[in-house]
Amino acid sequence: MKILFLANKDLASNFALNKLLPEVCKHHEVHLWLSAKVGKSSVIPTPLKTLKFFEQDLFNQLLSPLIPKTKSNNDSYKTFDGFSVFLNSAIRDVKQINSPEMINDLKELAPELIVSIRFGGILKEKVINIPTKGIINLHSGILPKYKGVMATFWAMKNNDDKIGTTLHTIDDGSIDTGKIIKTSTTLVNREKSYLWHVLELYKQGATDILAAIETLENDELLCSQPQEKSASYFTFPNKNECLDFEQSGFKITDEQEYIEFIQKYYL
Repeated sequence: MKILFLANKDLASNFALNKLLPEVCKHHEVHLWLSAKVGKSSVIPTPLKTLKFFEQDLFNQLLSPLIPKTKSNNDSYKTFDGFSVFLNSAIRDVKQINSPEMINDLKELAPELIVSIRFGGILKEKVINIPTKGIINLHSGILPKYKGVMATFWAMKNNDDKIGTTLHTIDDGSIDTGKIIKTSTTLVNREKSYLWHVLELYKQGATDILAAIETLENDELLCSQPQEKSASYFTFPNKNECLDFEQSGFKITDEQEYIEFIQKYYL
């Protein structure tokens, strides 16, 4: 199959793609388009600025240029630039996925399947109609309870025992409403940060995507179920909500965890 991955240029997307691309490229033609951010937030609380620094600024601007020079073994994960060995075209930065230019380019590329992971744009009908085998999206939250952004944050803030990912179809221009293919859960660890939990979720999430691709490769239909209706939709937390999160004993980021993660997977 010709598969287009839509992802965001951040650490979690990179981590997931490192688990996916080496396997997918063995049997499929693979392309990657990246957004620069997810969602819109005009006023960003300090904890979310720190989160963005760890997820994007530190990883993309400071660490990524150094990682290829310091790799100690061939099993180390790759930066976005390093993904070229798995791809059949150059990585493309995307600002407006639904623009006429992008629609034309998508039609020319003609992917059979689109896989979305943390992509920053909302796909509309003209995009959705292009891939013959559809679009699947990995949402880092349990649907339909946690639609929207930072679902893991809200689940932890609500003192849920479990967090999870939901692999679902994208059938129209609404957000997080498609048919559910697979939900995977893991227990909350109160000693670990929000960012640690998000990264942890993508381990099983990537496995779920690989299983779905294998099903489609065999010309089989994905088993999926319509979501129950839910009016809930979560946006970025405000300053007080971030404060409540931290006062309940959680951390949004943790420097030592971050260092250990980079050392384990990228160095």
